[in-house]
Amino acid sequence: MGSGQLVAVYGAYGHTGRFVVAELVSRGFVPVPSGRNAQAVAELAREYGLEARVASAEDPASLDRALAGTVAVINCAGPFASTTGPVIEAALRAGIPYLDVAAELEANLDTFALYRERARDAGAVIVPAMAFFGGLGDLLATAAMGDWTEADEAHIAYALSSWHPTAGTRLSGAVSRERRGDHRLRYSGGRWERRTDEAPTLEWAFPEPIGPRQVIGEFTMADVVTVPQHLSIPEVTTYMTTEAVRDIATPDTPAPTSADGSGRSDQTFLVDAVVRSGGTERRATASGQDIYAVTAPLVVEALERVLTGRTRTKGVASAGEIFDAPDFLRALAPHITLDVNPHTPGRQTT
Repeated sequence: MGSGQLVAVYGAYGHTGRFVVAELVSRGFVPVPSGRNAQAVAELAREYGLEARVASAEDPASLDRALAGTVAVINCAGPFASTTGPVIEAALRAGIPYLDVAAELEANLDTFALYRERARDAGAVIVPAMAFFGGLGDLLATAAMGDWTEADEAHIAYALSSWHPTAGTRLSGAVSRERRGDHRLRYSGGRWERRTDEAPTLEWAFPEPIGPRQVIGEFTMADVVTVPQHLSIPEVTTYMTTEAVRDIATPDTPAPTSADGSGRSDQTFLVDAVVRSGGTERRATASGQDIYAVTAPLVVEALERVLTGRTRTKGVASAGEIFDAPDFLRALAPHITLDVNPHTPGRQTT
């Protein structure tokens, strides 16, 4: 447990940041809430009896003050295209680990491209996309691989009962679309493709009780960035149920609302990861409640493992690369229901 260690949380007053602060407190850490909105930071700090530290990604000195005396920083502030670089730089100056919950493809790609060698040479730890999108799918695909050293394909399908996006999700999505233009990204043949055609609509056979559902194929999420960084798989594809895609594409879909005392919404999810090699399939699934809330135990479990040395590498690393994936997933048992290599095969049809 945290034993009173100070952990900086940049963007602590955002929807996901609040879940992360609560999770840190529950595990014995002392969060140091930080962000550019002085009033929001102060209100959150008063709620928990913490020290507020106002900082802006545009002001390196303020970030240095925010991270002073902390053992790590968790970046929860989107759009991550604007915050990832500055907060990583501040973490490197402070000599502390950096973790984020970014689901922006471009920001994730930038982190690996710009910091992999530098972080490795410095012996630093940087874990991007340590969240529902990115971290969880990566861990599931890695666990499904088992003793395989390579595979032909990895498919990660998401079944969300609904998707009420936060303001941060909408803003991050807008920034990604602005950077990407009229293209969508796909990872095929071991390389990234920029495509202008419509993503296909398919049917995915989720495990019961969900069963076959329509999904948008090539709905590229952060997992497609993280998985190829450490697994030898030339085809990596993610899928999203069509209802969830409609929710997030509709401008007036409301933000998530609390359905229980923890602040979680009533949204449920199932993540279905299938890896294929030759004619053989392996599968791992996880289900639970609220994609934003479950990000908190994911990133704080990662933090604990980094701080206690339960890691496999240094530098910029995906979740499944730096952690023991099956063991990590089992540690999330209070928050997810896990099934590794169930017998029912995953499949998609047109």
